[in-house]
Amino acid sequence: MAATAQLLADQKRRVKESKATEPAAVKALLADAIADLLGPLQKPLVIGDASPTVLMVAGVNGAGKTTTIGKLTRYLAEADQKVLLAAADTFRAAAREQLAAWADRNRVEIVAQQGGDPAAVSFDAVTAGRARGCDVVIADTAGRLPTQAHLMEELKKIKRTIGKAQDGAPHEVLLVVDGNTGQNALAQVKAFDAAIGLTGLIVTKLDGTAKGGVLAAIARWGAEQGRVIPVYFIGIGERVEDLQTFDAREFAQALLS
Repeated sequence: MAATAQLLADQKRRVKESKATEPAAVKALLADAIADLLGPLQKPLVIGDASPTVLMVAGVNGAGKTTTIGKLTRYLAEADQKVLLAAADTFRAAAREQLAAWADRNRVEIVAQQGGDPAAVSFDAVTAGRARGCDVVIADTAGRLPTQAHLMEELKKIKRTIGKAQDGAPHEVLLVVDGNTGQNALAQVKAFDAAIGLTGLIVTKLDGTAKGGVLAAIARWGAEQGRVIPVYFIGIGERVEDLQTFDAREFAQALLS
């Protein structure tokens, strides 16, 4: 509601100032208003300030987290980054195998244990990443609902353990959000941010009917908190190359198309 009220007030001001009367012109002004609201979320993912740069990736079950990690790995590998994957999702059956398939497909190394402790796997991966001269280490954590307190505590433990393996790590704490989720996505962002301190988002599954309008609410909430949780990437399809960097203006125009 807060984001909607803000956009309505902004739109009324823009229409009044421009004296727009044609529907197409009014729609263009709304795209401008949405783009301005989402603008602060448009930031690039910076790799290289630390060696390795450690990314910790979280998300609820079914958001497409492991698949997104596979696509992100390809994106980084194509930028000549040496990537190491950590199969820290020991909770879900076949999660390790799914990540291993992506590692094989992208020709990168993976650190995994059969039913091992996820924090220990993460620690080993960061240590291995440092020893092997990797540019990036990506930790795939178990999908979980924010209401699962014991699993959220496990996330906190993973983050602490990564910090023990390398000072200042993880350098990015990313949440993968399903674009179909709607307003519940904002609740997820709030819950995961409170638990592990998010630094960025990746929004998936925007290739169907989902428009991802909840990003307006997330942007508004961030502004109220006096901080920005940027959207680094959006997923617009099944193909590896369908992970794209977030562009606020393009997104706003697609939202209204």
